[in-house]
Amino acid sequence: MKQLKIGLFFILIALQACKNKVEEQKAILDTAKTDYYMEPYRPQFHFSPEKMWMNDPNGLVYHQGVYHLFYQYYPDDIVWGPMHWGHAVSTDLVHWQHKPIALYPDELGFIFSGSAVVDENNTSGFGSDGNPALVAIFTYHDMKGEKAGRDDFQTQGIAYSLDNGDTWTKFEGNPVLGNEGIRDFRDPKVMWHEPSQSWVMTLVAGDHAKFYTSKNLKDWELTGEFGKDQGAHGGVWECPDLFQLQVEGTDEKKWALIISINPGAPNGGSGTQYFIGDFDGKTFTSDQKESRWIDWGTDNYAGITYNNVPNDERIFVGWMSNWDYARDTPTEKWRSAMTVPRKFSLKKVGDTYGLINYPVASLENLREEGIKKTLRLKAGEKDSVTFDHFNQAEVEFTTVTKDFRLVFKNDKEEQLVLTLDSERSIFYLDRTQSGETGFQENFGNRVQEMPIEHLPKDDFEVRILLDHSSVEVFIDKGQYVMTAQVFPNKYYTLLDIENTSDTILEFKNFEIHRVKGIW
Repeated sequence: MKQLKIGLFFILIALQACKNKVEEQKAILDTAKTDYYMEPYRPQFHFSPEKMWMNDPNGLVYHQGVYHLFYQYYPDDIVWGPMHWGHAVSTDLVHWQHKPIALYPDELGFIFSGSAVVDENNTSGFGSDGNPALVAIFTYHDMKGEKAGRDDFQTQGIAYSLDNGDTWTKFEGNPVLGNEGIRDFRDPKVMWHEPSQSWVMTLVAGDHAKFYTSKNLKDWELTGEFGKDQGAHGGVWECPDLFQLQVEGTDEKKWALIISINPGAPNGGSGTQYFIGDFDGKTFTSDQKESRWIDWGTDNYAGITYNNVPNDERIFVGWMSNWDYARDTPTEKWRSAMTVPRKFSLKKVGDTYGLINYPVASLENLREEGIKKTLRLKAGEKDSVTFDHFNQAEVEFTTVTKDFRLVFKNDKEEQLVLTLDSERSIFYLDRTQSGETGFQENFGNRVQEMPIEHLPKDDFEVRILLDHSSVEVFIDKGQYVMTAQVFPNKYYTLLDIENTSDTILEFKNFEIHRVKGIW
């Protein structure tokens, strides 16, 4: 009996030890979960890599219910280095799952920016009738050639996947498009052009775009050029994209060409311009005289749209940074994030075609209950709203074209200021005192400006997305857009709403929502 009691005693000790071990492991897992994606400045509802450097979105394509996001990635440091294609996937453009690196550098060079298509008709021969290949088209960057002073160090290569992007095989015949001596010859965006039954590649060559066609994604013929004497030319052209959109409320269709440029953007450094015109299967033409920008803020660059999205929707994602200071932003484990995915549409205002970009509808599923009110302010009057955490929030309201100012504040006297000046028809974004700004002289040295000449006379919407290190402002459902990084040392918890006009001003349907994290 005594031996039985001793045995039971040791069994109880063992069981307690196991229980303690389980609780210890659970505590470790809970801590890991709590710490995951919770570093200072880490975005909570924008895509960012788990660690290390990221820049341009690449290979945006939808296939078999999955949105693929490839991106320029350096897995060994938080500053730019030998480029790979990182990879993530989503079923709703909101929540993302990280995947292994898709493409690695090889003897032909680093893997620079490009695109991806679904080869439904198996024109390349890489797939089959029952399993079409995903084909990635990218720029090879030969660093040795660049350092040697050559001008032909960028060429175009392809790779294919037969398991929806999980693994990739590079084409043995790479490069598929050589270079005869153009120094900046890169960033191919490929689409299927149904009328000509051909693939069309748009890429940039320093200060203009070139267009190539192919029947099989392997053999390419130059068919046209655009832009040497049109658009902004303050820097190198990069990351082109060509697509067709129907003009809102009409049966008319027009072609849009977007081109990133660095430097030369309206508020300094990097930015993305667009052209509206026509495409005949060989080249793009436009009678547009002035420069137009998809986003007037400093931090939306190198964006492209998804291929193969149902109903021909054009979903855009941009890199939320600027080459003026991209390598210097004050993060430690990772660097850079993407904009929220946005739907493009085309709207005619007067005689001008405007490219509209507005957050995809699925983003609204992240909203939590918040504050709802209507504000009616006399001339010069101010109201204030406190909120536990404006740096993971959405603010929206409707108003008319009268002067107002919104000031987001924390208790460290840091502030982000958004101002509408109706007399000058300018919207201002002021981050000069928004938090950490001294890491690079170009980051906080100027107030950003956006012209707003064509706001409607009646009510229009203002929608503001604030994440831990960014702000995106959408005015009139995306007719005017500004995106900027901010790095406050504490969360903004106070919002001052000021009527700076000389008449009564209403802020209707004023709402503040906390936004759930996606990780």
